[in-house]
Amino acid sequence: MKIYFAGSIRGGREHIEFYKKIIDYLGKYGEVLTEHIADDKITENGENKLTDSSIFKRDLDWLTSSDVVVAEVSNPSLGVGFEIAKAVDLKKKILCLYKIQVNKRLSAMIAGCPEVRIKEYVELGEVMAEIDDYMIALR
Repeated sequence: MKIYFAGSIRGGREHIEFYKKIIDYLGKYGEVLTEHIADDKITENGENKLTDSSIFKRDLDWLTSSDVVVAEVSNPSLGVGFEIAKAVDLKKKILCLYKIQVNKRLSAMIAGCPEVRIKEYVELGEVMAEIDDYMIALR
């Protein structure tokens, strides 16, 4: 199974430690095409060795070839929102993970989309259990 993991880069790297753990866990279900999302060397300035158009083409190719999209959406990100919308258009299976935060709510454009499965969580263990349930159901 090819898994496209989406997480914020230029929108902020506050959740990178969660990304690392999620990507590592997803690896038991298949190939995570976007492991670089958890790379400590990538700052909120993005990938500085590639042009924006190169990143767009590469990521769109990965998204198109993926079987499933898992997105950590706790930190608002235009790129992640774009990826989710494109995944909906491509009729991909989509799981969005949202860490519950005081005085913040998930965007209605994600939360209200019927093609997206949302899992709100407090602890990482909840994320792993949801990934297990979701991936097993896809088989």
